[in-house]
Amino acid sequence: MTAPVRLPATMQVLERGWLSSNNILFRGRGPSALVDSGYSAHAAQTLALVQSALQGRPLQRLINTHLHSDHCGGNAVLQQAYRCRTTIPASEAQKVGSWEEDALSFKATGQQCPRFSFDDTIAAGDTLTLGDMAWQVLGAPGHDPHSLILFCPDERILISADALWQNGFGVVFPELEGESGFAEVRATLELIATLDARLVIPGHGAPFSGVRQALDVAFSRLDYLCADPLRNAQNAVKVLLKFLLLERQRIALAELPQLLGQMRIVIEANRRFLQQPLPLLTQWAVAQLVKAGAAEVDGAHLRNRG
Repeated sequence: MTAPVRLPATMQVLERGWLSSNNILFRGRGPSALVDSGYSAHAAQTLALVQSALQGRPLQRLINTHLHSDHCGGNAVLQQAYRCRTTIPASEAQKVGSWEEDALSFKATGQQCPRFSFDDTIAAGDTLTLGDMAWQVLGAPGHDPHSLILFCPDERILISADALWQNGFGVVFPELEGESGFAEVRATLELIATLDARLVIPGHGAPFSGVRQALDVAFSRLDYLCADPLRNAQNAVKVLLKFLLLERQRIALAELPQLLGQMRIVIEANRRFLQQPLPLLTQWAVAQLVKAGAAEVDGAHLRNRG
């Protein structure tokens, strides 16, 4: 039986879904802080949720676990509203400082992220005080080479971003471009296994306490992907198409090949693993989403479901 989720009084999880990452809000004697800010299409909703939770108090700090668009897309609107001190992974500082769109992940995945600035950085080995609690900053490469996770030993709570979900982990993007990713995912999962966390707050989905079970699922999933890297490429194409649907809700079928063809990640995954003409790859991805109940064909359009 799953143990009940118990959060400290100074900590609140704003569970968002799959287009926007979860947001974790901290209050207490120290500065208020938010970990991750969701996707740009939900920026107004993110701001409203934060304003409601803070009840008129200011947001003083914003921290990103990594810079995928669904985790930092609300940065700009929060900075505008609060002038909050913004902290990003140190290894991404140069790209953000000069806003290198080709080096950041947004353009490669066909996603949006308004330009934002940062005030300081964090890296593995640092310690943060959030909600009157000490949090260890740990490196969590795999899904993203620059990703960080946060662990509070006193409360045994892990903010895992996309390194560990209840039923897996995020797409292993480095492998799609010929870089190492599977080994890093394994090392990150092994690190998490040493933490004795009682509660995990994932980047997507509800907080959960069955950590050992989630790790078993994740290791099994990793073994499945490692056995045939084609599976990771197929999953990536489906996930990126689903993300488009989550954002737009309805897309003309005739427009889909062009949209997928604008994503460097899809082009690289197709070149290295899938090796399909783009129209056929698009038809396959549509069929997979429809089969899974995640989309439906509505005349000349693909419509989001679920």
